[in-house]
Amino acid sequence: NEIIELFRAGMPLRKHRCRFKSYERCFKASEAVDCLHELLGSNQNFGPEVTRDQTVKLLKKFLKNHVIEDIKGRWGKEDFEDDGHLYRFPPSSPLKSYPKKPSCGKEVIKFPDWNEPKAGTSQEHIPVKSVTMNSEMWYKRHSIAIGEVPACKLVFRRLLTQTNIEEIWKSMTLSRLQKVLGLDSLDEVLDTKLVNSKHIVQNVYNVNKQGIVTLEDKSKELPHWILSAMKCLANWPSCSDLKQPTYSGFERDVFKTIVDYFGQMKKPLLTFHFFDIFVSVLGLLQKPSKAVEALQISCLLLPPENRKRLQLLVRMMARISLNQDLPPLSESVRTRTLMVQAFSRCILCSKDEIDLDELLAAKLVSFLMDNYQEILSVPSALKSSIEDHVVHLQRVQIKYAGADSDATLPPPSFCHQISTDEFEYQRATGSQEPLAALLEEIVMNKEISVKDKKKKLKQFQKSYPEVYRVRFPTPETEAMLFPEKTKQKPPILMWALKKPFQPFHRTRSFRM
Repeated sequence: NEIIELFRAGMPLRKHRCRFKSYERCFKASEAVDCLHELLGSNQNFGPEVTRDQTVKLLKKFLKNHVIEDIKGRWGKEDFEDDGHLYRFPPSSPLKSYPKKPSCGKEVIKFPDWNEPKAGTSQEHIPVKSVTMNSEMWYKRHSIAIGEVPACKLVFRRLLTQTNIEEIWKSMTLSRLQKVLGLDSLDEVLDTKLVNSKHIVQNVYNVNKQGIVTLEDKSKELPHWILSAMKCLANWPSCSDLKQPTYSGFERDVFKTIVDYFGQMKKPLLTFHFFDIFVSVLGLLQKPSKAVEALQISCLLLPPENRKRLQLLVRMMARISLNQDLPPLSESVRTRTLMVQAFSRCILCSKDEIDLDELLAAKLVSFLMDNYQEILSVPSALKSSIEDHVVHLQRVQIKYAGADSDATLPPPSFCHQISTDEFEYQRATGSQEPLAALLEEIVMNKEISVKDKKKKLKQFQKSYPEVYRVRFPTPETEAMLFPEKTKQKPPILMWALKKPFQPFHRTRSFRM
């Protein structure tokens, strides 16, 4: 769809003559091939390896699906040739919607609604819901600050059922995939109802030491002879369970056997349902880390038997491509290119098989081969976050009375509001008692000097005159605390009367 838009926008349209008749806004077939071939070569999803013949094939698809038509309005057949025939664009283009980047907020995939349990489930499985705090509830919750602790109890939860855990895995996995792809919603590229939550959990936990999925249904395993053939080429020349061949061309026969087996499959390993989600990852190839994470999560959605076959096949393809000891499997095609051409269709293709599926599949399969160890492993960050969330739901919590409707506990008692006059009276009488005790402590303290005691009493009288007046209603009561002492005049010094004070005079011995 992106190529169709770019092709319609970039194809030059002009006036042409054919058999003594002029046609406006049209183009020659060869001109269309030139324009589209250049466009595909510069596009990140296709690249310069696109040939002119493949471009002609795509234009045949365009003509059949009414993306273009000849100057007489005919379409529906793949009779497009690289020649001088005239074509034009129809008034409307038969484009399908495809995912676009978000322009504003993102839609968050909701977790399972625990408030509406399915039939047959116990209410004890429902976690305590969060409380919307108003001023009254805040006061109740924080009444410990004023000396009251509201009644509470510990909520012991039973273990979540396997169905609950599987739904959590599905919702959090799809939420993470939507965030990595940068989409407003996955509805444009994926029908979430077709995602099986059991498959995700099995792909995460049912694995061997090498990270390969182990299947519970052994009838869905690859045949033993195919596994032997794949191991033979993947580990060439050290075959584990097969003796070294003695005739020339043995490796090509083994490879042809593997290609024939995977080629006869009716459905691709990535399934028709997930075609759009994997194609949308191609737009992230310029950011390899994002593309790897998106493919990691997308491959978790596959049925376990498909994921295991994909793991074994891609690992074999990568090893064969890098094996210098393996003889060439083709006379004219490089080994890596041969791997992509032989297995791209069985890995990814659309149900309708239109447009340029083989090029899209080749692009994706090449990236898979280069990063298969990371892509086909379980994303550790996603696994940790989901496991932490499940543990949080199962953790014992404190439940306050009043936070939820709880008939088992009586409602707690709280203070009643009083009038303003009553408040002022309580404030006055209640605060005067400790102040009076403080004043009495100052009065009776014999360890401080009279000067310091007078200073403290003056400060107290200035700060709390009413309390001070109750203790010392008259000046006499205050004077009784400090009895006056008779003052004695000091004796007159005799030497001061004999001779008046005279200024000091220097003698000659100090002069220079």
